[in-house]
Amino acid sequence: MTDTSSANPMHTAAGTAHSPARVLFASLVGTTIEFFDFYIYATAAVLVFPTLFFPTGDPASATLQSLATFALAFFARPIGSAVFGHFGDRIGRKATLVAALLTMGISTVVIGLLPTYQQIGLVAPALLALCRFGQGLGLGGEWGGAVLLATENAPPGKRAWYGMFPQLGAPLGFFLATGSFLLLGAFLDDAAFMSWGWRVPFLGSAVLVLLGLWVRLSISETPAFQRVLDRQERVRLPMRDVLVRHPRALLVGTLSALATFVLFYLMTVFALSWGTSQLGYSRDAFLWLQMAGVVAFAVTIPLAALHADRHGRRRSMIIATLAILVFGLVLDRLFVAGSLASVGAFLLLGLGLMGLTYGPIGTLLAEQFPAPVRYTGASLAFNLSGIFGASLAPYIATWLAGRFGLDSVGLYLAAAALLTLAALWSIPRRAPDAAA
Repeated sequence: MTDTSSANPMHTAAGTAHSPARVLFASLVGTTIEFFDFYIYATAAVLVFPTLFFPTGDPASATLQSLATFALAFFARPIGSAVFGHFGDRIGRKATLVAALLTMGISTVVIGLLPTYQQIGLVAPALLALCRFGQGLGLGGEWGGAVLLATENAPPGKRAWYGMFPQLGAPLGFFLATGSFLLLGAFLDDAAFMSWGWRVPFLGSAVLVLLGLWVRLSISETPAFQRVLDRQERVRLPMRDVLVRHPRALLVGTLSALATFVLFYLMTVFALSWGTSQLGYSRDAFLWLQMAGVVAFAVTIPLAALHADRHGRRRSMIIATLAILVFGLVLDRLFVAGSLASVGAFLLLGLGLMGLTYGPIGTLLAEQFPAPVRYTGASLAFNLSGIFGASLAPYIATWLAGRFGLDSVGLYLAAAALLTLAALWSIPRRAPDAAA
């Protein structure tokens, strides 16, 4: 009997589009670009925007205003998850991922073109806030689709391993974003950097977006969503279905990611701001230390995924969250002035723990919802957690540290870890690769 499958162009195209390498690269490249865009804003919100967009007599007030625009994107993300989740569960993962990437990319490039406060007054911070809102919309739709693209194509026993590839986009995006600012700092003086150099990463992201679009357009729909289409199981209003039929999964998912978000934005935005403004470290020295920490972040993500596939996502997340709680209790003893070694250990430990919790979280959230509403449900849970755990974390931590000292910031992190532990404990035990 002759095998004709290789002569069938449709079969060949589908097989190529669903090849593991292409699927995983498509899930990784999009989140890397999205997080690169997101992090260059976070870095600029500390180093650039307080001076150029929020000039006041008090530098601390300008920094807080800048961090408030940073928080704005997190309030846009649930809206993005609702809008893009609706189309992701109605039309498909592929087309929605392309639209989310374009939304994020255009918003980021426009930031690089904005006039400053000195040029157009109050309109400048208003336009900056609008672009930041657009970034949040795009990322709100990106993350859930990328995780589903990976996990819904995963073979048995490797769902967490596949699900960690889009998670790797976070450290890779951070590495690229921080690296770009370090390169600019090495080749430009402060005047040139503040005049035009800070715009380069925002404008340069256009090249990355085009790469992401090329990859995303070359993939096919996921098998899980194709089964939803074949069985005619699509839900007319996925958001309503999630809120009415799966409220417990939404609440548990939101709280399960809470400590993840609080930890990451304390270790990045708050640490950079406090370390350079209050502890006396130079911008470049601190960014290099953060880069070393991000390497630990990237290494622990796949380690956590391997453990999660072997022992279950719930167990892996509980272990990581317990470690985060302990880290919060010793945070103020490590994050001190005058000791690069101590601050380096602080960043390596904190960002290493971030990888342990971030690696399995995407797969765990996706498994809480059925396929017809999985895009909406997982995205909404993740992004609601972003509101409560990340949006105001740098602002709250800066206020707490200034008023009560760094030990209060550690207690803030420990409290978030306790809430996450309670949510994780309520998730029913299941086999590591039980059907989602």
